[in-house]
Amino acid sequence: MYLILGGQEWIVILIAIVIILIWGPSKLPSLARGMGEAIREFRKAASGIEEEPKRVEKKEEIDQKIVEMAKSLGISTEGKTKEQILDEINKKLAELKKQ
Repeated sequence: MYLILGGQEWIVILIAIVIILIWGPSKLPSLARGMGEAIREFRKAASGIEEEPKRVEKKEEIDQKIVEMAKSLGISTEGKTKEQILDEINKKLAELKKQ
């Protein structure tokens, strides 16, 4: 029996044969793995665009918790950067640990 294949099927078969001839059958799994990783990274990056606002919200929540922790330790937060507040929290916790 003769196989009846259209134009597109022959192109796919021809491309597969060329790939096997160029890289050999031993390299095909690593090539497929590389393609899979590239597709996975693309999908992750595409979905990362949607997740970006969530990161901003989490960052604001973390900043708010830092301020709350500083106030609970009796540290003034007015006019200070987040790094300065964290340094003072660390100093206060070290003092409390020594006691």
